[in-house]
Parts: sequence; C-alpha cells; structure tokens
Amino acid sequence: MELLKGVTLLLITLSLFSLFSAYMPRGRAAMGGLANAAVASFLVEAVHSYITGDFMGIAFLKETGLAAGSMGGPAAAMLVIIGMGASPVMGAVAGVAVAGQGILPGFIAGYACFFVAKTLEDKLPEGVNVIAGALITAPIAYLVASWSAPVVNETLGVVGLAISEATKQSPYVMGIVLGGIIKIVCTSPLSSMALTAILGLTGLPMGIAAIACVGGSFTNGIVLKRLNLGNNGNVAAIMLEPLTQAPIVTANALKFYSCNFFGGALAGLGAVYFGIINNAPGTAAPIPGLLAPFAFNDPMNVIGALVVAVIGGTVAGFVGTQIHLKVRGAMKAAEPQPALNS
Repeated sequence: MELLKGVTLLLITLSLFSLFSAYMPRGRAAMGGLANAAVASFLVEAVHSYITGDFMGIAFLKETGLAAGSMGGPAAAMLVIIGMGASPVMGAVAGVAVAGQGILPGFIAGYACFFVAKTLEDKLPEGVNVIAGALITAPIAYLVASWSAPVVNETLGVVGLAISEATKQSPYVMGIVLGGIIKIVCTSPLSSMALTAILGLTGLPMGIAAIACVGGSFTNGIVLKRLNLGNNGNVAAIMLEPLTQAPIVTANALKFYSCNFFGGALAGLGAVYFGIINNAPGTAAPIPGLLAPFAFNDPMNVIGALVVAVIGGTVAGFVGTQIHLKVRGAMKAAEPQPALNS
C-alpha cells in the first residue's frame, strides 16, 4: 500500500504540472521560469554548498551555496514573471516581497502577479506604471505566497513522505519506478530539478533521481544519434541538458520516453544497490546528478552507481532504438508501392 500510495501521488503531481504547462495561460513559459529558478538556486546550492564547500572545504563557496539555496522562492517569483513577459522590475518587486518562501509558493505568487503587473504596465502611462506596479504588485505577491505556503507545503510534504516510505519498504521496486519516471520528466519540457525540489526529496529517493538522470543522458544521446534526429551538437546538448532540445523531444516523444524509462530504471537499480543517498533536493539533472552524490556517499560507491547507470542507459538506448528501427522498417515495408508503368 505504501508503494501504491507513493507512486500514485507522484503520478498525480506530475499530471497536474503537465496539465498546467499545457492548458493554463502562458503555462509553458511559467514552467520554464520555475525550471530556471531551480537552476539559479538549487543547482548552485548543490554544487557550491555540498561539493566545493563540504567536499573540497572552501568556506566562502559553502556560504555562497547556502545563500543561493535559501532564495528558491524569490528566484521563482522573479523568473516566472520575467519569463511570462512582464518587465524585470516587476519580477524583482515580486521576488523581493516573497523572501523566505519556498520555490512553489514563489512560483504561485509570480504567476498570479504577472497578470496584475502586465495590466498595469499596459494601461498606465510610462513611469507611473513602474511606481504603481511596484506598490501594488509587492503586497499581492506577499499575500499570495503567505496564504499558499501552508497548504502547498503540507500537501507536498505528504507526497514526499509517501515516496520516501515507499522507497524504504520496496527500494528496488522504487528504484525502477522512480528512476524511470524521473528520467522521463528530466527529458520532457517539465523540469525534474523543479519537481524534486518542490517535493523536497532527500536520501535514497533523491539519490535514485540523481543517478537516473545521469544514466538516462546516455540513453538520450543514443536515441538521438541512432534515429538520426539531429547532429552531433544536438547529441552533446541533450546529454548535458535535455531541456535544450525540447522541440526534438516533443516531436519524437514516444521514442525518447519509452527508452528513457528503462534507462532511468536500470540506473535507479544501481543507485539502490550502492545505497546512494542525496540530501540536496532539486539536483535531478545530468550535471548536478553526477556531482551532488559525491558530497554524501563514499566516492567508490558513487563511481560504482555511475558505472551501472552509464551501462544501463547505454543498453536501454541501443535496445530501444533497435526496436524502433525495426518498427520503422516494418511500417515502410507495409506501405503500398507505386505501380510501375507498363
């Protein structure tokens, strides 16, 4: 039941974000701002607080990482408003007003304030719109973030706890399921960094997510290369950051996602076998997923998990593309041939 509960809540959360991105006004732009906020805050925190700070012992970089990690909410409010098309000033106003809030309350405040800020920008005279926009947008951002934070934090806390409990009781099953799902999210236009940060995943679940993103990057490179979906530059880009190749991925979603699930699942099994924990939420992406686990585990265990992830991701890519190539060949063979002129 814990396994079923954890997987169900994860899929519901993922579905809500997908629906928001697809159907809400400027939803995709807003989700892009949320992903950028995760990079600006949690990626910097993961690398500088845990790697160059704790692991390498550079004190000022540790402080830099902690400072960045505490600004997820302001970064989300600011980058969502800017990404949706309002002025940077209005983004900064909303971001400053939600200081101390988490990334999702900041996201909600930024999305709500965009429509207010954009209306004031368009309707009021130049100069007046900046002053009025700042004075009106700031309290709205503060109230929206403050009111939404308790509900959001409690709800997502339940989801994160359910995933953690399911992983404790059925680690290898969750290695497959969580690894496969997170890698699909990592490759999709959604952000796996934002999702795992919002859920507050830590420990083994976050370790599975991080290692899965590393293994799945090799799956992505092989799929793109073997199916002739782009050039070598596209291959390198999708392996480093899948979001950079979103148009190619969305145009060939079944090919990528079907292979990704198995690549992420095999990598997730490696993470469970080597007991990889990761207490840096929001590091579910190829580069931070590669680095962050070294801060919390024996380096040899991390290297072992990464080797399994690379092998698993590569095997999934080759086997998956071989199936897709055979299906493509069979479909071409089944097409009616043009009649020859006598």
